[in-house]
Amino acid sequence: MNQYVLVVLAFVGGVFLAMQGGLNAHLGVILKNPLMASAVAFFSSLVFAFICIVVSVRDVPNLSELKEVPVYLWFTGGLCSVIGVSIYYYTIPKLGIATMISLGLCGQLVFSLFAGQFGWLNLPIEPMTLKRIIGVVSMSIGIILITIK
Repeated sequence: MNQYVLVVLAFVGGVFLAMQGGLNAHLGVILKNPLMASAVAFFSSLVFAFICIVVSVRDVPNLSELKEVPVYLWFTGGLCSVIGVSIYYYTIPKLGIATMISLGLCGQLVFSLFAGQFGWLNLPIEPMTLKRIIGVVSMSIGIILITIK
């Protein structure tokens, strides 16, 4: 796929993540429980993902391929999602969506620098360069500017 298309898709994905954060944070306020909003969001995500799978997947993994998946991979991604998403839903109404999304993105960037540097989570190694460090510092300065009232 063309690099420009991938950049646009990544941008659009970020827009949708911010939208779902705002919508589901509002749901959490109405339900008075960000974990309940997370459960509703994940259930509806499951339904939509299942529909997409039924419509688009042609090659289903067989039993031997499923057995090769380490047990922890079946659960840890979901646990991280519940924790991260619930924190978003809890903090967006208190901090505002721009502040929360920028702080969350900064956390993602800082973690990704280290995960790439050391190849954590079986990801490709991407050395921590001065350019990347300057990017994260610049992002941090932007977050300070966004959060200062």
